[in-house]
Amino acid sequence: MGRQVNFNIGIIGCGLIGNKRSKSLGLKGKLVACADLNISRAIKISSSKKIKVFKDWKKLLEVKEIDIVIIATPHNQLSKIIIQACKMKKHILVEKPGSKNLKEMIKIISKVKNSKIKVRVGFNHRYHPSIIKAVKIIKSGIIGKPMYLRARYGHGGRPSYEKEWRSKPSISGGGELIDQGSHLIDLSRLFLGEFSEVNGFINTYFWKMPVEDNAFLTLKTSSNKIAFLHVSWTEWKNIFSFEIFCSHGKLDISGMGGSYGKEQLILYKMTKKMGIPKEKKWKFKSQDISWKNEINEFYDDIIYNRKPKVNLNDAYQTLKIINKIYKNSKYDYFT
Repeated sequence: MGRQVNFNIGIIGCGLIGNKRSKSLGLKGKLVACADLNISRAIKISSSKKIKVFKDWKKLLEVKEIDIVIIATPHNQLSKIIIQACKMKKHILVEKPGSKNLKEMIKIISKVKNSKIKVRVGFNHRYHPSIIKAVKIIKSGIIGKPMYLRARYGHGGRPSYEKEWRSKPSISGGGELIDQGSHLIDLSRLFLGEFSEVNGFINTYFWKMPVEDNAFLTLKTSSNKIAFLHVSWTEWKNIFSFEIFCSHGKLDISGMGGSYGKEQLILYKMTKKMGIPKEKKWKFKSQDISWKNEINEFYDDIIYNRKPKVNLNDAYQTLKIINKIYKNSKYDYFT
């Protein structure tokens, strides 16, 4: 493929996320085909007679001119599509969590490990401007080293939420922990590193479904850095809150735009006399640019032949934590 700067894109799964992806391909990406079992959703995304539309995703993978496949299906479809796309020599951007469970992710890794294709896992929250800015501040050292973090992420569902695919463990692989929880685990790994000790509890408090609607986690690194995480489908007012506590200050990230509130980052820097810290605030535009930031980096991964920063190992590490919490909480998602 060389150093080309334009990529032909195929999207498999044309629901909410597939639609967002189709609108965020940037200047280097061109949508040439899309597929969905609900053909009307694929037609809606295509919006052009020049874009090929399929009901069968296997047909899309046979389109020779496709360079990158974006996979945005329910979790139980991810594994087999990744493996087949690899066989067809397509670069892959697959939505988090990358597979339905840890066992499937181990299989994916074994199947693609000798391939030259690039596989990026869509943990798009890493590409929100508040997170990007926070990473830069941490690396600068102006507030010292991270000690621990505390994060909350949740929404309240919607009428008939218990009937959607996310409530069916055979399709989703779990509930809120594998849904929004995978994002918080991934971000925690980004700032604190790998976790050697995993503790948590999940429960179904409100929704009449076989999967959990709340998850509570305490994750500890080998150097005793701690992540306190809570994700919830009973958060009646949508929330995203991510606080990083360092040795000489704190970063407070809140909001993600839309119903989660305006995205912002507040830096609290300790003074020599301690007491009230110095405060600096950044407010970001309401438009969610994380999708464009993420795929633009993927284009460069391919152009410069480098390993994606967010790859199958990140999905593996996240799913390993999720797998342990599910087993410890005796939610029988593994039969």
